[in-house]
Amino acid sequence: MNSDHTAPAIYIQLKNRVTVPKGQSVLLRDVAYLITRQEWREPLYSLLLLQPRESDGNLILVDLLTVIPKIQELYPHADIQPIGEGRTIVQIAGPATAGKPSIALFVLVWLLLFFGSALTIMNFHADVSMQEVQIRIVEMLTGHRDEHPYLFQIAYSLGIGLGMVIFFNHLFKKKWNEEPTPLEVEMFLYQKNIDQYVINEEYRKMKRRREGGA
Repeated sequence: MNSDHTAPAIYIQLKNRVTVPKGQSVLLRDVAYLITRQEWREPLYSLLLLQPRESDGNLILVDLLTVIPKIQELYPHADIQPIGEGRTIVQIAGPATAGKPSIALFVLVWLLLFFGSALTIMNFHADVSMQEVQIRIVEMLTGHRDEHPYLFQIAYSLGIGLGMVIFFNHLFKKKWNEEPTPLEVEMFLYQKNIDQYVINEEYRKMKRRREGGA
């Protein structure tokens, strides 16, 4: 027989990864989105989940199995409905660096990337005898051999730059369309692999602690 009175529902979705300042308590509002009764939202969002310690490191795993019992302590008769992933990674951030970014550091990194990329391209061209290929192409087009086909080389260099802009879909802060760039995709996959590694390591630590306390 169905009851005439159904328990109010709490729909909870944990965020994938969050950052919390060092020394700050982790509340439910920091790690989750909630859909529930209006009068329940603020007490739930203010629910204390954990107080990070120095021994916890800068990455802490919050599992839904540890969140649900705390919600049940506050609202024992609520119907808790999890949505999405059952865990979130909390990154403990240190104090922010004061002042503007260092111009000298920016210039140094820019120069390293510029000359590193230039050397890579030049070494590749040397391996495949690109200069001789360009001389041969110009000779085939004009009928005259030019040992220094500067016009062709300038056009070729500009083409490399234009091709990289089109490939990476990015010029300074401007993107040509909404598609992610190859670099953004690689960074996304890299971050996803790191998160999965952290999750596995945290579960392994939790399992060792349970076995040690048994």
